Amino acid sequence: MSGRPALADDVAQRARPVALAGEHRLPVVAPLEALLPEGLRRGTTVTVAGVPGSAVGVTSLALALAAGASAAGSWVAAVGLPSLGLVAAAELGLSLERMAMVAAPASGPWATVVATLVDAFDVVLLGRGHRLRAADGRRLAARARERGAVLVVIGGDADGLEVDTRLRIVDARWSGVGHGDGHLSARWVTVEASGRRAATRPRRADLWLPGPDGIAIADTPLRVLAQKSDRGCRISTPEREERDVAEMASA
Repeated sequence: MSGRPALADDVAQRARPVALAGEHRLPVVAPLEALLPEGLRRGTTVTVAGVPGSAVGVTSLALALAAGASAAGSWVAAVGLPSLGLVAAAELGLSLERMAMVAAPASGPWATVVATLVDAFDVVLLGRGHRLRAADGRRLAARARERGAVLVVIGGDADGLEVDTRLRIVDARWSGVGHGDGHLSARWVTVEASGRRAATRPRRADLWLPGPDGIAIADTPLRVLAQKSDRGCRISTPEREERDVAEMASA
């Protein structure tokens, strides 16, 4: 692939000294360890999808997936995600000092831009605003394996990429609104991981994504989550309401 855009090349050069570290796996944040106990293996492609027909929580899950590597010193690039919020990224644990946001080209070398980022960044988050040709998808997957990058495709459609791990939100619901009062404060999701090799056996985990303080495992006590939030929010799901009643009765 030739004719790389100058801006993407400049960003890649800035990140290159950090991105080519020698670890074979990148860490994930603790709430995701139940889904990915070995972390993210370098050179792999991961897809992140939502409930069929919905994109709820998909971008947040992709950001959370990159947060562990970012906190450990890796550089992360996001391309083709114009609505991505930096505040949300920071709240989910990404280091903004080591994150680059690259606009997708209106036309032309979409695959070339992604290849430039794969060359230099540890994790590349790929929005699905553009479709890749099957041949370009295969070349990008090979490039990621060669360079040791993790390519995260948001939306689940991999366009010819050989997918190693699939994360899918199978259920999602917001909490925080009571009977005529309150505000949306946390989203409870069930995420399933499947794929090849170590991910052959599907795994599931319940998460707050986001919770009052970023991402948390769903069995984190409600009172702990509320104490972490300076908004004083109320979180509830049917299962947690039963637990709350039991806790209040014994208090």
